[in-house]
Amino acid sequence: MPQITNLRLLFSSANHHASPLLLKSSTLPSPTLFFKPKTSPNLRHPSLLTVFCSNSKKQRNHSRPLNFTRRNNSSLRESERREKGSAMEKAESSFGFNRKRAEGRDKSDQPKNLQLKVRKLNPVNTICYVQILGTGMDTQDTSPSVLLFFDKQRFIFNAGEGLQRFCTEHKIKLSKIDHIFLSRVCSETAGGLPGLLLTLAGMGEEGLSVNIWGPSDLKYLVDAMKYFIPNAAMVYTRSFGPPPGSDGVAIPDPRNFTDPIVLIDDEVVKISAILLRPSFSELSDLMKEEPTMMNVSQLGLADRRDQFPEPLLPGSSNSEAEVALKPGDISVIYVCELPEIKGKFDPKKAVALGLKPGPKYHELQLGNSVKSDRQNIMVHPSDVLGPSVPGPIVLLVDCPTPSHLRELLSVQSLSSYYADMHGNPVDSCKTVNCIIHLTPAAVINTSDYQKWMTRFGAAQHIMAGHEVKNVEIPILKASARIAARLNYLCPQFFPAPGFWSCQQLECSASDSRASSEGPDSKLCESISAENLLKFHLRPYSQLGLDRSGIPSLSAPSEIIDELISEIPEIVDASRQVTQFWHGGRETKTKMTPVKDNKVMIEEPWLTENDFPSCLEDVTREDMEIVLLGTGSSQPSKYRNVSSIFINLFSRGSLLLDCGEGTLGQLKRRFGVEGADDAVRGLRCIWISHIHADHHTGLARILALRRDLLKRVPHEPLLVIGPRQLKRFLDAYQRLEDLDMQFLDCRNTTEASWDAFESNEDHSTPGSPVSSENIKNGNAVGVMNQHIDSTLFAKGSRMQSYWKRPGSPVDNSVASPIIKNLKRVLREAGLEALISFPVVHCPQAFGVVFKATDRINSVGKVIPGWKIVYSGDTRPCPELTKASQGATVLIHEATFEDGMVEEAIAKNHSTTKEAIEVGDSAGAYRIILTHFSQRYPKIPVFDETHMHKTCIAFDMMSVNLADLPVLPKVLPYLRLLFKNEMVVDESDDVVTSVSAAS
Repeated sequence: MPQITNLRLLFSSANHHASPLLLKSSTLPSPTLFFKPKTSPNLRHPSLLTVFCSNSKKQRNHSRPLNFTRRNNSSLRESERREKGSAMEKAESSFGFNRKRAEGRDKSDQPKNLQLKVRKLNPVNTICYVQILGTGMDTQDTSPSVLLFFDKQRFIFNAGEGLQRFCTEHKIKLSKIDHIFLSRVCSETAGGLPGLLLTLAGMGEEGLSVNIWGPSDLKYLVDAMKYFIPNAAMVYTRSFGPPPGSDGVAIPDPRNFTDPIVLIDDEVVKISAILLRPSFSELSDLMKEEPTMMNVSQLGLADRRDQFPEPLLPGSSNSEAEVALKPGDISVIYVCELPEIKGKFDPKKAVALGLKPGPKYHELQLGNSVKSDRQNIMVHPSDVLGPSVPGPIVLLVDCPTPSHLRELLSVQSLSSYYADMHGNPVDSCKTVNCIIHLTPAAVINTSDYQKWMTRFGAAQHIMAGHEVKNVEIPILKASARIAARLNYLCPQFFPAPGFWSCQQLECSASDSRASSEGPDSKLCESISAENLLKFHLRPYSQLGLDRSGIPSLSAPSEIIDELISEIPEIVDASRQVTQFWHGGRETKTKMTPVKDNKVMIEEPWLTENDFPSCLEDVTREDMEIVLLGTGSSQPSKYRNVSSIFINLFSRGSLLLDCGEGTLGQLKRRFGVEGADDAVRGLRCIWISHIHADHHTGLARILALRRDLLKRVPHEPLLVIGPRQLKRFLDAYQRLEDLDMQFLDCRNTTEASWDAFESNEDHSTPGSPVSSENIKNGNAVGVMNQHIDSTLFAKGSRMQSYWKRPGSPVDNSVASPIIKNLKRVLREAGLEALISFPVVHCPQAFGVVFKATDRINSVGKVIPGWKIVYSGDTRPCPELTKASQGATVLIHEATFEDGMVEEAIAKNHSTTKEAIEVGDSAGAYRIILTHFSQRYPKIPVFDETHMHKTCIAFDMMSVNLADLPVLPKVLPYLRLLFKNEMVVDESDDVVTSVSAAS
């Protein structure tokens, strides 16, 4: 009977699904709900619900014999068709893959209508504090996050890239988060949101629900995310304020929205939002200035004048109040007010007023008046209670630009929180205890901002804006520790020191610029925020700062001393590794085994000194591969998600995939200024597929490049990816200008290139493509409405696709963008960029980069190098074909050799399978990456297969000139992690998830 009950419940829930609500902007919060279909990642069999629904359909078919017969005949025809294709199915089974996953059909079609979970509140709240989650502070790539902690609830303000990784390392329980508030809606404050939501959706049996609050521009962010987070993972979006001023809609008079908007008001906390806009007079200046920043002669550069469109209200005058803003311009000040602490009840006063002990005592404590038992009077709470203590108040202020500052100074709704000129609170004013400034230092250091800060009397000011000195204590300390150890062992492959100093970053110049306004600029005392700094609000006796949780500063020398103490033989190992570069030829080809370490025994393959002709006369300025992220699925303590930086030095650079935190990794590898130079020099970004761990860092990179080149003539950056990615970018560009052009991967396949080359000379002036489509990068989308040449094209088998030469797409519409790509490749010294389909999910690709041939000093032609990146895939013929003769094959190796079934289920590869692909294709070197987060430090591998292979680590930098040495270093890397091999490392990944309740 319990089973029947469960079946009924499942059937009932399956037929009661609410449609997602549409987001509507208004002055009041309006929720938007997206449902997340939940499928267990380890599910091997159809769900009970699927089986039940299938049986129900069969029963209905029996009641209609004609339909049943037709379906039977159809089934027979289907069976015959399958028999004819059995030979092809054998080919599939030769390497194995999950066909449903590859075709995007492996998830339940029935979304669950999960309701928002409401926690039981604890109005007493014995513990409450605000805490700095230092995301973005050491690398300055995102906005810091702030945690408001209560006994039963958690609130987070801003969710920049790296937030999830930070919480995992410091065991901050993500499952307790009920609300996320954004101070602005942009990549800087919300870049970590997609990964965080996907993690929350995977917790427990049903996933966790969360509210996301932000100004009405939040609509654009949600619209963008839904293209790669199907049904958006139990997100309740709640926007507030006026509708965004784009798409021809002018913002109403801002004076109508200066009052605080109450978002949450319960017995625990009251949270209000005050909207902050740029000064309209400065917007007018920007509108005049913006056209001078355009390089209109460049092909396809988007018209950026719509960033601040002209007033669009019919018959309106050009009044400041009616200027339409760009989405993302609105900033928010959040006011968090805790309820007052009532005074202590005095029983003696109650007895003196004629009250008997009993229920009336409780009523008075609740704030209600009662009638005296012995006297004909009313007894009020103030008669028997001591003086109340006002509830603590915290402000979070984000004033991103000087134009916002002009509005901040005139906000009237903050006047009730100001003290008098002597620092004493006015009788009618509320006392602010703590103000956390998310404002950047350039604005904070102005005299106007400093004077504004003094209005709050004795409030504690915490400066959480970017401070260069915070780089000395890295946020991701565990990752930095690994980087420092790797740098000690092999600085040639691991040049990033892990721990930076202010001297290394030349921050003294920055400090002098910050203090250029003289001593009078610091009118108000403040402290710089540090990672995990707390300000206690409850209990009241502990009100104030708490530095006990701040990580200590670790000197690199301490980490190396610990390493030598732990592994004494690492000293000799480091010397031997150095000899690969600084010793003679005899030393390079002869290795002295390290004592008592079998892994270090000399192997025959280590003396191989033959190398491909493309490495003749190579210099260290030709090409370098930097593995920025080498983990899969989600960031962990030791590995970030996928991203590969191809450094072409003076000819620019490329990015292959761009997972969350890519910009932070660039800054950890090259330093703050060096990373800015790398982003400026980007020629192209190539994305393999739409999974979030491969592209959610893209918007942050594009936004930074836009800002760095804002006043410099330049072209939009080329982004090449699967067609679903363009939907995300199109939606996101309504929020924030990304200054890029998009090209579908299918336009860069070998067949498409051949078709383009053959038709290029025969193109006619009367092209059907509009200049508007080309300018906005929409040409590919128009073309793809009529073309379907995917690896899993409807009606065609995978093998039939592989066996034919290829399915070219119509390049006529995308021709101008492809011509631009050809020119970019030529300037970067590249002969070809060729995408090819792989077996992972719909529209998944790998890529080949081929350098142009060069002529050495004696006139000999040296062939160009060839790099192949697999993306995520099972071993497949297309990948093997593309890898023929590769100089370097970068191949995913998500699972160890003993987990073939898991690899097939997820359409990933094992270590052995990846190496076999490289061996069969004759690749010179194989770099393995994209490891499951169950191996956060070093994956499990069999060294007998590694004769031309190396394991990738975050920030590993492989120069083209160092490829002959690459496999020789692997045994030493294993020595470095010899004490880590038998540890169940998966605990590190799920600590903050599974342990949370």
